[in-house]
Amino acid sequence: MNSPDSNPQVDTDPAHAAMSVAAVAMAALAETRDSDTGKHIQRVQHYVQALAQRLQEHPRFTAVLTAPYIQVLFQLAPLYDMGTIGIPDRILLKPSRLTSAEFEIMKTHTTLACDAIGQAEKTLDCRAGSFQTLKELAGSHHEKWDGSGYPQGLSGDHIPVSARLMAIADVYDALISDRVYKAGVPHNEAVGIIFQGRDSHFDPDMVDAFIEMQDEFAAIAQRFADTELDMQKKIEYMVNAIAEVAEI
Repeated sequence: MNSPDSNPQVDTDPAHAAMSVAAVAMAALAETRDSDTGKHIQRVQHYVQALAQRLQEHPRFTAVLTAPYIQVLFQLAPLYDMGTIGIPDRILLKPSRLTSAEFEIMKTHTTLACDAIGQAEKTLDCRAGSFQTLKELAGSHHEKWDGSGYPQGLSGDHIPVSARLMAIADVYDALISDRVYKAGVPHNEAVGIIFQGRDSHFDPDMVDAFIEMQDEFAAIAQRFADTELDMQKKIEYMVNAIAEVAEI
């Protein structure tokens, strides 16, 4: 089993390498528009990889989490929030709590992504497995184990494995990370919150694996930690963007 510091993501296939570069580039563009820094996508990418590798030998997941599939997950994970490109700045960059109407619009980032990927499939006349995995990541990462998530209200094993992995990775990073408008919580507090979501928000077996390997998550967070310069650039961008929205 690879550690977070190994390099299973190195791919000598030119097509796969190009896909990785395109995914990271597009994800970086998406991240410029919200409160996350560019390091967020690197952290989430590695969290998903590490958790998937930990679960490879679990009887519930061994048939799905093959080495090639985990490679695809690693390549595509940066695009999981690609749909936020279609959310208006007045909502995406709002520093205060969203209204119920605004939240309904925010939730459409999942379906916007799936619609865009579906259009790409039609345009290219292609139904590659990687497209399906990307739709799962982008469209279902806000689904919850108990069925209370969105956009489809999927529950349990009806939620794709890729999206269940991403749910833990995304929430953990959102909890620990400083944002322009809030400070992150300590690692131990984030772990406790995720444990509280076992069997409600998250797949219980995935949470158990996360608890066992929480030190790996902490190490990844440290390895790809935001710098003061990262935060300063994000603050400057958001100040300018919010000012433009106010003028409109």
